[in-house]
Amino acid sequence: MNRQVAIELKNISKSFGSVYANKDISMCVYQGEILSILGENGSGKTTLMNMISGIYYPDSGHIIIDGEEAVISSPKDAFKYNIGMIHQHFKLVDVFSAVENIILGLSGSSILNMAAATKKVKEICDKYGFVVDLNKKIYEMSVSEKQTVEIIKVIYRGANILILDEPTAVLTPQETQKLFSILRKMRDDGKSIVIITHKLHEVLSLSDRVAVLRKGEYIGDVETKQTNEAQLTEMMVGKKVELNIERSEPVNTVERLEVKGISCINRDGIKILDNISFVANSGEILGIAGIAGSGQRELLESIAGLQKLNGGEILYHDPKTGFTENLRDKSPVRIKELGVRLSFVPEDRLGMGLVGNMDIVDNMMLRSYKKGKSFFLERKQPKNLALKIINDLEVVTPNENTPVRRLSGGNVQKVLVGREIASNPTVLMAAYPVRGLDINSSHLIYNLLNKQKENGVAVIFVGEDLDVLIDLCDRILVICAGGISGIVDARSTTKEEIGLLMTKTNRGDANES
Repeated sequence: MNRQVAIELKNISKSFGSVYANKDISMCVYQGEILSILGENGSGKTTLMNMISGIYYPDSGHIIIDGEEAVISSPKDAFKYNIGMIHQHFKLVDVFSAVENIILGLSGSSILNMAAATKKVKEICDKYGFVVDLNKKIYEMSVSEKQTVEIIKVIYRGANILILDEPTAVLTPQETQKLFSILRKMRDDGKSIVIITHKLHEVLSLSDRVAVLRKGEYIGDVETKQTNEAQLTEMMVGKKVELNIERSEPVNTVERLEVKGISCINRDGIKILDNISFVANSGEILGIAGIAGSGQRELLESIAGLQKLNGGEILYHDPKTGFTENLRDKSPVRIKELGVRLSFVPEDRLGMGLVGNMDIVDNMMLRSYKKGKSFFLERKQPKNLALKIINDLEVVTPNENTPVRRLSGGNVQKVLVGREIASNPTVLMAAYPVRGLDINSSHLIYNLLNKQKENGVAVIFVGEDLDVLIDLCDRILVICAGGISGIVDARSTTKEEIGLLMTKTNRGDANES
């Protein structure tokens, strides 16, 4: 079949200092196809797409559109060539409505014809199946609704080539299927869709073709119907990789952490945690699922002593003494003395978890600064730990003395998670520990969590990927609007059941199954 090329890249290269992000990449995107871009952390996926969308400018090479070389030096230039990119972090004005955001910044008359604009937006919605209240303010919208507005916005501007960066990262399974249905309609209408994602099962179910990058170079492409997860992973990594999550059965489980009726009200008087109760047992992994912003972050911060609670208890059952301590209102330092460690990995990794200007070894030592010893004389053990994490988690770095801020986002993640897991916890809380990691690195983290479980640690794992939660965890707690909507057995539940609980407004009794 003779397919028409929508955009062609010829020998595109981009470097930052002495490091190549992309090197001599040549590839095509065809009209009327969904192309997935795969690669490990630091393979150059986002950099390449940022050059197509005008955020970066290539050092060398050519971008060909409609048979002619295109000069794309800004997102505004990209729109001239009908290219639009939907980023993970939405670029919307919270106090404006959907329609106002969609038409914001367009050139034309100083007096906007809102009726005409709204009519055109409705026509786009009807054509592709978008469901959104066009008069609703952005701050009132869910993540899925905001994403819908972003997609409509680039189509309204005439985009025929759409680039989506991790579009399903914070969507429920039901929302993901709705998005996929819309993307297929757009493809059938002749638009070219490019998706950056780490979720191989979504790649196989949605895309027509897969292009793979490795260490900044283009490895090749395959037709989706002719490939599988093992082949794609081997192309990304350069060797065969086992992708199985080997979940062991819980052994000798005892109650380690008991959360009883905790509630939390923020500064605006809004209840962000509402009568939360659950038990985390030693020797098991308790998963937490929920739409972004449902209270996951506040829940872990409350247990760690970083949130002031308005009610309830957090009971820690000490395995050494047999005594029970109420952690509520205790400082993080006091909680650490009790053996509870928090592995909290926020979006701002360098703001809360690590110090960017310090090297990897010094970041290993942060936990011991308050012990009263001269840390200048105690560098051997932290250095050995840094070297072990670099080796075990395959951290890409010149050496252990490299400042953390010079590492890629995925490698910063590995350093932080590796340090927290190495702290010998009895309760390990890991919030989005694989966010931004490629599939090979993610499975390294899953195996580390499983080892902690087998060592008798009570593991609490907050995740975005429901397939992983189901395969890795023993029980899954589902949180919705600050309250528990259900606790299910991970071995017998389905993504659909969890997805419904994630959007359940009338929680009622959240009994364990």
